[in-house]
Amino acid sequence: MNKAVLLAAGRGTRMRDLTDALPKPMLEVRGKPVLQHIVEGLRDTGLTNLLIIVGWRADVAKEFFGDGSKLGVRIQYETQTVQDGTGKVVALSRTFVGDDPFVLSYGDILVAPDNYQRLCTALTDAEAVLTMKRSDDVSQGGAVFVNEKFELTDLREKPNPGEPTSPWYNAGIYAFRPSIFDHIAKLRPSPRGEYELTDAVRDLALAGKKVQALEIAGDWADVRDPEILAQLNR
Repeated sequence: MNKAVLLAAGRGTRMRDLTDALPKPMLEVRGKPVLQHIVEGLRDTGLTNLLIIVGWRADVAKEFFGDGSKLGVRIQYETQTVQDGTGKVVALSRTFVGDDPFVLSYGDILVAPDNYQRLCTALTDAEAVLTMKRSDDVSQGGAVFVNEKFELTDLREKPNPGEPTSPWYNAGIYAFRPSIFDHIAKLRPSPRGEYELTDAVRDLALAGKKVQALEIAGDWADVRDPEILAQLNR
């Protein structure tokens, strides 16, 4: 397995004026864009054939990374023109993926690089792998429900008070086989009017396919707002 898809199309409105001139994944953490940390981590675990899905200020990432050769990887690009949800974004990688398994990461999630290798290993006997973190508050993201073998049984995006909850929070990095595209193709808009990747993953699990949940090892950061960015750069 050597393919990875990186989602870097969003502006990141919570970053306020920090993203006026550049996409959120190009903000710097410890002297390098977040996206460069991810690209180098993938490369160091053998994932060298990359697709970056760009959107807001696409020129910034394209000019910085080019074809990837200066970082020892091969990079192609797709552009998301309509911000209609994570499911539709991932559908843009269909041609790039072909018949191969692939790792998928949001462009603003930083993890210890050995997690990418753990994902690839976990996919050998699963249809998909989803990463998760322990959290007391899953209201900001997806609540992950698992059985005793850590196989996904349900996935709920931003559960409301009173809805079932879980101690596990969706950590935003996945490994998939191409079968995920069949479930993405069937997506309907969520209550917030978007096509959600998590609905496709949930659908895959409810169809009886094995979706393995994997706890992230070591550091994990979702660079979602100026406060977290400042913390990481301290």
